[in-house]
Amino acid sequence: KQSRYYSIARCAVEPARVSEGRIGTTTSKEVGAMADLSEIATEDLMAEVQRRLKCQDKPEKRLILVGPPGSGKGTQSPAIKKDHCLCHLATGDMLRAAVAAKTPLGMEAKAAMESGALVSDDLVVGIIGEAIKKPECRTGFVLDGFPRTVAQAQKLDEMLTSRGTEVDKVLSFEVPDSLLVERVTGRWIHPGSGRSYHEKFAPPKTPGLDDMTGEPLIKRKDDNAETIKTRLAAFHAQTAPVLQYYKNKVTHIKADRPAGKVADQIKATLG
Repeated sequence: KQSRYYSIARCAVEPARVSEGRIGTTTSKEVGAMADLSEIATEDLMAEVQRRLKCQDKPEKRLILVGPPGSGKGTQSPAIKKDHCLCHLATGDMLRAAVAAKTPLGMEAKAAMESGALVSDDLVVGIIGEAIKKPECRTGFVLDGFPRTVAQAQKLDEMLTSRGTEVDKVLSFEVPDSLLVERVTGRWIHPGSGRSYHEKFAPPKTPGLDDMTGEPLIKRKDDNAETIKTRLAAFHAQTAPVLQYYKNKVTHIKADRPAGKVADQIKATLG
């Protein structure tokens, strides 16, 4: 006899079947790819089921966040994801994961990021294409850090069009360069979670240590003044035209204000 706990577990990992009002059959291959649900508390599973059911009525949104490094895209993305039931696709994080794994793709990405250059368009679009197949991206996504050029935007649009979808809105985060350099060079990261701090604007409770775990914080190798200035030059030369390409879908976000004010403008824009 199937237990209530098992039924809840199945709901939590099979959103497509839940959305159809039924629980289907899971293949052995699918089971092998799942996390061990026996290690997840029942209340956490219930909370996930409730979250997904709540998301059923959310309209689909496919958003792009455009802005130079340090403009606050990463700060605002979690709230956008939660409020609109979207998956968050940060190309920088995906590429850094490839670097950490030392794959051929990772080595290519590492060389590009350390020099301030851009990674292969086809490479990144391929990563995005695989990511949006995941169940959590069923109602849409918030894409952070891509596209940076018109050519990339065109490749992204081609991929989405082939799947019968399109970008709905582009949020352009705008901050003066001088403030961006200060933001990035003072940034500290907790490598395990991705939590970020700033030595001036948002310092940790204990210098050099993560607030949640007490583990050491690190500085990314590319978070230095020379690299950030190179990246800003590339942004202005190559990425700004993306806003013209998406001109009918762009909202300009004044991102040099406190995070709460920026969030208010985003909420007013997205509804």
